[in-house]
Amino acid sequence: MSAEKNPRRVADNEAMAKLTMLRTSPQKLNLVAGLIRGKKVEKALADLTFSKKRIAIDVKKCLQSAIANAENNHGLDVDNLIVAEAWVGKNLVMKRGRPRARGRFGKIMKPFSELTIKVREREEQA
Repeated sequence: MSAEKNPRRVADNEAMAKLTMLRTSPQKLNLVAGLIRGKKVEKALADLTFSKKRIAIDVKKCLQSAIANAENNHGLDVDNLIVAEAWVGKNLVMKRGRPRARGRFGKIMKPFSELTIKVREREEQA
């Protein structure tokens, strides 16, 4: 007898992917995540491909992973997928510093973020 199967964390017509330890601040990452929310996946991939933001490369990888999860793990149709949700969270912050004038110490914060993208299959309108 095997262990019981874990329940799905998303609905039957959804799939998700998560990236952790992205080396950028959550505020900057949220600007790029806002570009793709609610769009079809083809349009979102095109927007990320031609974005000038450095972190857009990692967001594109996460979106491609969510699309692959939808197709391979859940059997969803890639042509009908939209980016249902894309949210950003904080991760650890490395604290570094630099000596400043008159014996002071300048704090340098190096924040990390995490990104979760959820794609959903649209119902076809008749």
